[in-house]
Order: sequence, then structure tokens, then C-alpha cells
Amino acid sequence: MKPFTADQLLKSILIATGIWAVVAVACMMVGSTGRIEWPKDDVFEFRRDSILITSLIGAALASSGCVYQAILRNPLADPYLLGVSAGASLAAYVWRLTSFAGLLAILGAMSQQAFAFLGAMAAVGIVFALATRRGRIEPITLLLVGVIVNAVCGSLYLLLIQFNKSPAGSGSEMAFLVGGLQTSLLPEQKWAAVTVVSVGWVILLYFAGWLNAAALSDDEARSLGVGIHLLRWISLIIASLMTASAVAISGPIGFVGLVAPHMARLLVGVDQRKLLPLSTAFGAILLCVADSAGRFLAHRSLAGQWLPVGVLTGLMGGPFFLLLLWQTRRRE
Repeated sequence: MKPFTADQLLKSILIATGIWAVVAVACMMVGSTGRIEWPKDDVFEFRRDSILITSLIGAALASSGCVYQAILRNPLADPYLLGVSAGASLAAYVWRLTSFAGLLAILGAMSQQAFAFLGAMAAVGIVFALATRRGRIEPITLLLVGVIVNAVCGSLYLLLIQFNKSPAGSGSEMAFLVGGLQTSLLPEQKWAAVTVVSVGWVILLYFAGWLNAAALSDDEARSLGVGIHLLRWISLIIASLMTASAVAISGPIGFVGLVAPHMARLLVGVDQRKLLPLSTAFGAILLCVADSAGRFLAHRSLAGQWLPVGVLTGLMGGPFFLLLLWQTRRRE
């Protein structure tokens, strides 16, 4: 691996942050009235919070997807496809049920992140257990099992909705299923997600240089002094925790973790020390743009209502995923 100084790392972070800031300011000017203008005082705070929360969620999903692709050596891997998002979403909804009201009073807002993390760990544990053969992970099997786990978690979610019409808290059940910004989050929930994602991202950035070795074979990685098995466990746990914290306040927003790393890879290559910061920025940008597009379309007769960001990212990411899959098959 080529030498990579602290100044270069700081430069990468500053450039990525600057790109996000420019787009975020532009998104602040998009309103549900259809006019492009700086928000007035009565809507400034709401729009600012919307931009910041969507940026946080997008950054968490994109950075997690970047790590999953590196660790699993699979360009099609992301938290959504591996069942992490679905498991976290199901567990976060269970947290909202009336039957857990007593537990909510004891544990507070942090319990939602805890439930989501346990759900994510359960889902990814099932996926890896079924996709591992003789101590090795089979990538194709991993993706297939992930799709199945997503389907099962989605079915259980719909089943719980039918039996529990009035969960504790607020927000649309269907919006939480497809992924969307919740407007009634408690400050504790926001800060819990910010803390987990921020700390997790710093840890992943610390291991970014080692993640470059994950693209090599296990023997080659060990010859470079990288404990590849330990690195896999640390990276997967941290990425899953970040995903769970994001999903706990947004639902399973798909394809951000798949699309953003590939967009960044086109610009900076495969060096994780450059790729991770730019992927994080692109993830935040994608969700900001999707949220602004939903806000802009809210006044159009075509939409008729405020579309959840998960719907828009699915419409954007689905064709991208099919194109990527087609290109991958052509190279085989």
C-alpha cells in the first residue's frame, strides 16, 4: 500500500465535507411549495433538521456499505441486501409496541437503538451461519440468504402491523417499512444515533488502511501483518451497529449503501482511506437530494403527497443495481 499521510487523510475529509455542504445548502432552498428560495424563519429549523438527519442516515448507510463491500470482496454487498437493515427495522418496530411501554419508561430512547442492534445482529448472524461452509463465506449464497432474510423480516413486520394497530409512539407504519424520515424523534433518539454513527465512523476510518488488505487473499493479508479474521469481525460489528442506529430512526432505506461507494470509487479508486470519506459524503448527498425531491414533488399532482425517501432511493438505486449486476455478469 502506498504511504498515506495524515495531511492527505484530512484533505480527503475536508473535500468530502465541502461537497456535502454545498449540496446541503442547495437542498435547504427546495420547499414543498415548488419554489426554490432560502427558507423563512418559520420553516428554517424544520428544513435544517430534515437535512441534518437525512445526511446522518445516508452517511451511516453509505460508509457501512463501503465497508461491507471491502470486507466481503463483493461489489453487490450492502446492509440492505445482507438483511441487517431488515432485522434492525423489525426489532425497532417491536420496540414501539404498546406491550413494551414499561420497558420504554425504564430504558428510555436508547432502548430503540439497542433493539435495532440486536435485530441487526440476529439477522446478520443467520445470514453468515447459513452462508458459511467449512469456515468460508460463499458470496452468492450470502446474497441469496440475505434476500430471504429480508423477505421474512418484511413479512413478520406486516404481520405485527395487522395484530398491533396502535404502536407506542408516532409515525406511519408503512413509511417505517419502506424507509422515511420520522418527524417526531426525541432529542435523545437523535443524539443516540449521532453518537453511535460518529464513534463508529471514526473507528472504521482508523482501520481504513487495513481494509485495503481485505481485497487480497487471507494469506496475503496475513503476510502484510493484518489479522484478517479479527478485522472482519470488528468491521462487520461496527458497520452493523451504525446501520442499526440509522434504521432505528428511519426504517430500512435501501440502495444508499450500494450506490454511494460505487459513485465514490469512480472518482478516487479503491483506496479505502480516500473511498470511505467520499462514500460517506455521497451517501449523505443522495439522501438529502431524495428528501428534497420528495419535498418538491409534494405539491405536484403527480405525487399528491410527501413521498418517503425510501421510495425515491429505491427508484434510483434499483436500476443502478440491475446495471451493476449486468456488468458483473459480463466480466465473468
